Amino acid sequence: MGARSRLAELLSSAPADARAVEFEESWWNWGALRSIARRLDAVLTEAGLGDGTRVGVVLENRPEHLAVICSVLATNRCVVTLSPLQPPERLAADVARSGLSVVVASRGILEDEGVLHAVTEAGLALRLETDGRLDRAAGRPRPDAETAPGVSIEMLTSGTTGPPKRVRLLDRQFDTALESSGQRPRKGVLLRSGVGLVTTPLVHIGGLWSAVSGLYAGRRLVLLRRFSLEPWVRAVERHRPPAAGLVPAALRTVLDAKVPPEKLSSLRVVTCGTTYCPPELADAFFRAYGARVLMTYGATEFAGAVAAWTLPLHEKWWDAKAGSAGRPLPGVEMRVTEEDGTRVAPGEVGHLEIRTAQSPDGSDAWVRTSDLARLDEDGFVWIHGRADDAIIRGGFKVQPDQVRQALERHPAVHEAAVVALPDARLGHVPVAAVELRPGHTPPSAQELAISCREVLTPYEVPAHILVLDALPRTPSSKVSRVELLDLVRASLAADGAA
Repeated sequence: MGARSRLAELLSSAPADARAVEFEESWWNWGALRSIARRLDAVLTEAGLGDGTRVGVVLENRPEHLAVICSVLATNRCVVTLSPLQPPERLAADVARSGLSVVVASRGILEDEGVLHAVTEAGLALRLETDGRLDRAAGRPRPDAETAPGVSIEMLTSGTTGPPKRVRLLDRQFDTALESSGQRPRKGVLLRSGVGLVTTPLVHIGGLWSAVSGLYAGRRLVLLRRFSLEPWVRAVERHRPPAAGLVPAALRTVLDAKVPPEKLSSLRVVTCGTTYCPPELADAFFRAYGARVLMTYGATEFAGAVAAWTLPLHEKWWDAKAGSAGRPLPGVEMRVTEEDGTRVAPGEVGHLEIRTAQSPDGSDAWVRTSDLARLDEDGFVWIHGRADDAIIRGGFKVQPDQVRQALERHPAVHEAAVVALPDARLGHVPVAAVELRPGHTPPSAQELAISCREVLTPYEVPAHILVLDALPRTPSSKVSRVELLDLVRASLAADGAA
């Protein structure tokens, strides 16, 4: 059963009083979600916006927004995600260039005049209230707006290296991803026991995937506005889930807070994606809480994960394969090649290519990713940074990941990030920022540079280092290289003015 038909089944047949989504420790039942879904369908149908309509949703982590997602997918329309986390002027520009005929947003979003103007210039604005009411706010649908039949979701990539780009996830991609990950409803069972925790933004593939796959399987969800330590711990204590998902930054937060192990004793595994998780962090979490950290590897373009650790794999192989992203999921093939496409030997680093039905190019096409990787003789994949990450400094190649590791050797450094700064003489130079460990004395930039020189060549040492309380991050908790570069430029400008 595909995602669309499964969500349609749930919206039509789930008992009205059955619990569906917990939000801020209160339950929304299936009856409440159904009411919103039917109201949205009625409004869109009345406006002549039927199958294939691209419905823009300024997507917040709230139950009523999840009901909108279910409605759009169940009625053969296309969800176009718009981020509420960006400044209003950027949101307005995003709406203006998206070619939408209808946008659903909360009252707070539409109260900004610039955003409302952009929406009504494009088409119809639908206002979604926190109590689930949905009304026409202003505007009218554009008759010439592009449709997207066969497309489930159109969403932005995370935008860590530059302006985010839109990716279309076809129905077959999304359904294949659900099948290959083992997310499926039980035969003859509409709803099942168990609770899934959703802590990452719905506007990002990780959050949206967690929510839709959980509902698809018939589980109840606990939806948090964002990851916050105390609400997350209370949710784990309250519902006793055997599994949860945390990004590396959240893993560190739990460890640094020294959460008592008995509060998290139900957890057997924690899945970890979106960005690289250091093996030592995963091991520290396992030692503290007895929960194995299962890394995943994927991308928005593939509708989610394409490689992962499972619990049996972790129990058998982790000691020998720590740091790997796991093995390809069922139905996924991987190979590593030279620049010219020649396949490299097992264990050698090259360009990672993937063939899967989750690909936008179909199940027969090899798609080259932007990642450098190696595949070992046992089928495990190891990610070695992005192929386009290399910084060419005066003809010398600098790998940001090597610089990051050098910075993180310092005992006061919690996490480091490295970006390329354009330079008139050298082309580019590496610059960096570090996030401090709580309770440590902040090191100077000079002290960090001296530490780097112990393990790096002179041209690899960052030309400028910022010491920060917290690194700037995207909604998916990856370090935002765009914002980091802005901080470095501002710091250099301030130094020049002084």
